[in-house]
Amino acid sequence: MRKLLLCIILLITFVAQGQTMEFESQTVDYGVIEHNADPFRKFKFTNTGDKPLIIKSVKGSCGCTVPSYKKEDGSSQWNPGETGTITVRYATNRIGNFIKNIIVITNLPDNKPIILTIKGNVIENK
Repeated sequence: MRKLLLCIILLITFVAQGQTMEFESQTVDYGVIEHNADPFRKFKFTNTGDKPLIIKSVKGSCGCTVPSYKKEDGSSQWNPGETGTITVRYATNRIGNFIKNIIVITNLPDNKPIILTIKGNVIENK
């Protein structure tokens, strides 16, 4: 029984270690906005793991969606407990509804990309 309990504790400890990335929200809704309105929105995240988180790349699903993710010092590493933002610029000069994805590639243990979404409706100025 002790050996089984020890094995379970070691397994949980092993699995729980590493970098993790938690977002406040993985979707940002611009809502209904006017033509050429503020194009910038932010995705806030925290490295809730115990190892450094590295963002390798962030890409928009089209040229109208431009993300930026590097820190002011130009790095793209967040230490455990550190928070950061991915800023997205959508081309609000385009009239109509939109749903666009942002693909985030990191050093997370599962190697799966993280998909963020922006959506909204750009209307003509009155």
